[in-house]
Amino acid sequence: MTSTSETGGVTGTRDKNYDLIWYVESCLDNALRLETYIQDAERDHDDEVMELFRKAQADSRKGAEMGKDLLRSRLS
Repeated sequence: MTSTSETGGVTGTRDKNYDLIWYVESCLDNALRLETYIQDAERDHDDEVMELFRKAQADSRKGAEMGKDLLRSRLS
């Protein structure tokens, strides 16, 4: 959904900054969720699925770090 107006007046945070914060939180939440999936695959000795989820978890961590770096530079 595309909005044509800035809602930062309501939240106190410009939309683009809010979006970055949301993105970082989502990446971190995904990394946590994937830990459960990795443990499920480990329990069933499914190395192929485990490897997929580990890669996805690493990608989520990387996305979170990139987002945090961008936030740090813009909000300081």
